Amino acid sequence: MLKSARKQEKDPEGRMPLAAHLRELRNRLLKSVLAIGLVTAVAALYYKDIAHFITGPTLDVVGCPKSAPGGKLPHDHPCAQIYANGLIAPFTIAMKLSLTTGVVLASPVWLYQLWAFLAPGLHSHEKKYALSFVGAGVPLFLGGAYLAYAVLPTTAGALVGLTPDQWSNMFPADDFLDIVTRMVVVFGLAFELPLLLVLLNFGGVLTGRRIMSWWRFMVLGITVFAALATPTGDPLTMSLLAAPIVVLYFGAAGICLFNDRRRKLGNPDAGLDDDEASVLDLTPLDIGEIESVSSGRMLPEQASGENGAGEPPRRGGYDDVT
Repeated sequence: MLKSARKQEKDPEGRMPLAAHLRELRNRLLKSVLAIGLVTAVAALYYKDIAHFITGPTLDVVGCPKSAPGGKLPHDHPCAQIYANGLIAPFTIAMKLSLTTGVVLASPVWLYQLWAFLAPGLHSHEKKYALSFVGAGVPLFLGGAYLAYAVLPTTAGALVGLTPDQWSNMFPADDFLDIVTRMVVVFGLAFELPLLLVLLNFGGVLTGRRIMSWWRFMVLGITVFAALATPTGDPLTMSLLAAPIVVLYFGAAGICLFNDRRRKLGNPDAGLDDDEASVLDLTPLDIGEIESVSSGRMLPEQASGENGAGEPPRRGGYDDVT
């Protein structure tokens, strides 16, 4: 059922009809879903430990202490509590936690399946680069997810600190986990943007100079994206998301410029567009000394005018008198 369509076709250039492409896409998606489902099932057995792992740092910063002197909290110590609202809320929370854990921990599998689906359209040297990109994409995705997990307590502390006196904060658990899920996925995918630029450069689609020329628009776009992608919408979280992506963008642009320079050393025409003509050197070359060529000698019968039997006589080596 999961037999690869490419093994059936065995085309050396990776060409397949549309139906085979659709079967291959189905198989890759099914393998990715199975991997995510397997990790999700295992995570469901330990969802309480996962819930404590996710909410623990935030509660350490903004959580209300279980006991306070006199039964009251000081006005300068705003705090918050996380609660489950509704009868089926614990079940919904368990499913969300398990599925989020499955997507994050199964990222090596579905990233590899994505590469395996795109690999036949690449040259042999591009396949080598693409495999290394998959190896770099997993740490970047996990790094973005960890950054979201690390900045969440700081963000929660800044937001809860805005609570007016005599007010209390109550965090619905499902809403809180929605924020965590969105931040983890958004931060992880955002960290893949520089890797995508490097992939396009190594594939010959974009040059490092062109990527670098977009830096003003990229910085603005990353900032707007961070403002829209962060669920909390506060400037602190937005800056914590935008700053690493901007740094990774300039790092990716530097890698692309270095790759273009390396490519140009081996091929002077590497920087030209597909419809741009290369520069031709039309300087005449020295042909050297001229050699004289001696004329061929006439045959004796041509010089004497003798001829074979049945052929017209020759005069001075010619067929007739003219």
